[in-house]
Amino acid sequence: MIAFISGKIKQKDGTFLVVENNGIGYKVFVPAEVLLNVKIGNDVELYTYQHVREDALLLFGFVKYEELKLFEQLISISGIGPKTALGVFTEASVGDIVSAIVNGDASVLKRVSGIGAKTAERIVLELKNKITASVKLDGLKSREEMGEDTEVIEALVSLGYSVYQSKEALKKVDPSIKDVSEKVREVLKNI
Repeated sequence: MIAFISGKIKQKDGTFLVVENNGIGYKVFVPAEVLLNVKIGNDVELYTYQHVREDALLLFGFVKYEELKLFEQLISISGIGPKTALGVFTEASVGDIVSAIVNGDASVLKRVSGIGAKTAERIVLELKNKITASVKLDGLKSREEMGEDTEVIEALVSLGYSVYQSKEALKKVDPSIKDVSEKVREVLKNI
């Protein structure tokens, strides 16, 4: 099993990176946030999960070990495959996901493509007691902890944008703008 990979980013696509390590390029599927924060040619270190199917050998990579542990918990649920679990990380931060599960709030999970209401409820039910023991919350912020831009991010998510798209677009907005609706308008101009 490949548990960790470090190397230079050779290629970046919509859902994966190609990481060169000792002359071999590894295709590693990563969360959207990782794709947004890395550049071709830079070095990267990822904790990986190796998924074996009869027709493919897939690698899924995460910057933090806690993200990998949460991913493994998600795929332990019947009906949740690795690509669906990776989709959960596109919709919300690890802190938000953990907070939603611990608080019994399936709404975050329902937004993920491939997860319906029943599956979201099953994830919350099955992981609620396991999650705090296996995933450390150190350094993982939920939306409530992010500060004044929480309402802006929630508004953009309700319009169909992912949390990560919203955060990236919000970085381009003048920080002196304090009104939520004005910030949303400015962000929408940048997307």
